[in-house]
Amino acid sequence: MSKINRDSIENALYVVATPIGNLGDVTYRAVEVLKGSHFVLAEDTRQTKKLFEKYGIDTPLVSYRDQNHDQIIPKIIEKLDAGLTLSLVSDSGTPNISDPGFKLVRELAQQGYKIFAVPGPSAAIAALSISGLPTDRFVFLGFLQKSESSRKELLKLYCELRNTVVVYESPHRLKSLLELLNSIYPRRVIAISFDLTKLYEECWRGTVEEAYKNFLNKQVKGEIVLAIAKEGFTLQKQP
Repeated sequence: MSKINRDSIENALYVVATPIGNLGDVTYRAVEVLKGSHFVLAEDTRQTKKLFEKYGIDTPLVSYRDQNHDQIIPKIIEKLDAGLTLSLVSDSGTPNISDPGFKLVRELAQQGYKIFAVPGPSAAIAALSISGLPTDRFVFLGFLQKSESSRKELLKLYCELRNTVVVYESPHRLKSLLELLNSIYPRRVIAISFDLTKLYEECWRGTVEEAYKNFLNKQVKGEIVLAIAKEGFTLQKQP
């Protein structure tokens, strides 16, 4: 893939989605925009370099996280005012979806700078697409709070709605989440996706009670997407 002419993309911030695991899932346009940008803002430059090395992208990387937002935003604005093109990526998936970048987009939008989306992979959408749960209406809660009382309050609030609820979870907290869900919604149908797009990709489907028993003594790896069906939904075909 040839390097794009930087004159062919606008002076703007491009929010670029990158793979959630398999590096082959990057889009042609994403590679072209990343090559054509003057700088790429990355959550973890070491992680982003893996993608850059695979596709021969040599655009300079700048570390951007919520923690250094106040220090780096003046430099970002300075580059945009100089007519340069910048891209924003996260470690994986679509930036700003449970990842850094919200503050940056909000501030640049308020100041009138152009911001464009370069869409692509998202773990939440990928998991929903293979879950077998209803996808016509869903709510995404990202990573839940660590406090059990806060988690329970939030889950009860959104699980009472007539939609699928999607959350992210880390491997070491899966058991505690399933224990909590089992105490309030044991018969709800859920889908648990692991290692999406990677070698050991799996989507487990069943009731919360079944999931709690199945994963009680099982060690899991990789980030997890858990989808909770609305009340009354069953995996069995309806007559």
